[in-house]
Amino acid sequence: MELGNFSISLAVKDIEASRNFYEKFGFKVFGGDASQNWLILKNRDHVIGLFQGMFEKNIMTFNPGWDSNASKLDSFTDVRELQRQLKAKGVQLRSEADESTTGPASFFAEDPDGNQILVDQHV
Repeated sequence: MELGNFSISLAVKDIEASRNFYEKFGFKVFGGDASQNWLILKNRDHVIGLFQGMFEKNIMTFNPGWDSNASKLDSFTDVRELQRQLKAKGVQLRSEADESTTGPASFFAEDPDGNQILVDQHV
């Protein structure tokens, strides 16, 4: 199962303090807008999203159709197909992508410990 680019989306209390902290680990701002309370940081192929006041828990995020530079892949498994495969394996989804559409869509799952997983296709 090809899930696309992986990142961790962190729910932070102070976006500037978090940015400063992760910059010490070699991360650099790659995208986002601090004035809107979100930043994407990158260190080589490692991606961290910082989100202040947008959600309560940290989220593992997969982006079908993207590489680690947020560039579109020529070939990838559509989010709706991934959703069908997971549901066929008995995975309960918290929200689902609309299967009557094409292009950008997402779904949410939760592991047995309550960790949130977002599969979020932007292309």
